[in-house]
Amino acid sequence: MIEVTDPDDPRLDEYRFLRTADRRPDRPGGLGLVIAEGTIAVSRMLASRYPLRSMLGVRRKLETLPPVDAPVYVTTAEVMAEVIGFHLNRGVLAMADRPEPLPVSSVIDGARRLAVLEGVGDHENLGALFRNAAALGVDGVLLGAGCSDPLYRRSVRVSMGHVLAVPFTTLSPWPDGLKLLQDNGFTVMALTPDGAADLSSVEPPAKAAVMLGSEGPGLTPEAIAAADVAVKIPMVGGVDSLNVATAGAVTFYALGAGR
Repeated sequence: MIEVTDPDDPRLDEYRFLRTADRRPDRPGGLGLVIAEGTIAVSRMLASRYPLRSMLGVRRKLETLPPVDAPVYVTTAEVMAEVIGFHLNRGVLAMADRPEPLPVSSVIDGARRLAVLEGVGDHENLGALFRNAAALGVDGVLLGAGCSDPLYRRSVRVSMGHVLAVPFTTLSPWPDGLKLLQDNGFTVMALTPDGAADLSSVEPPAKAAVMLGSEGPGLTPEAIAAADVAVKIPMVGGVDSLNVATAGAVTFYALGAGR
């Protein structure tokens, strides 16, 4: 552990001003780094394939984590707040490099349940989807057109670091790439309020790819047309849809992911 008392110490430059849009290291055009917050998410980063660069935090938090082969900067909560631009209740941050994206084949090989996303642009919803996927045994996530970056700091935080554990990659071209899933034995199920079949009436296929769309308009007509079946979650009281992460959780559970 390396004691740091000066907030202007250049060794902490990668951690500076994490809320300033044009300087955030995890933003497009930035350094392309992955940031984990809090001991739970940092622990998952340490166990992941993401190469650790360094950690920064207060001693009592850092001492709960295993030793690492990277710089560990120890400071006070006050110095840390001055460096990153806000007070971090979780008391510890970690930075990692992005590895090369996974090939689609490595995400689908051996999988029984996949989540396929189109137009999921909200980072918190994306993080919640990954957390739900991890909790309910979904084997991987494929990102279609218009999705946010799952490795953005807010997504990593909301996922509790599970985005670093659930395999994911981009599926392209979109939506024609869905045929690759069908050729590998997956039934592509488009979740839409206009679905022809109630989810509760659908026999879970041996291999299912659950397709979820944008928080506003939902899946595009092109994506729905490329699916094998359109399904809906029955609802009452005039409510026409659920939050996308909630809808994903209900569907993953109904299809027996992880069981």
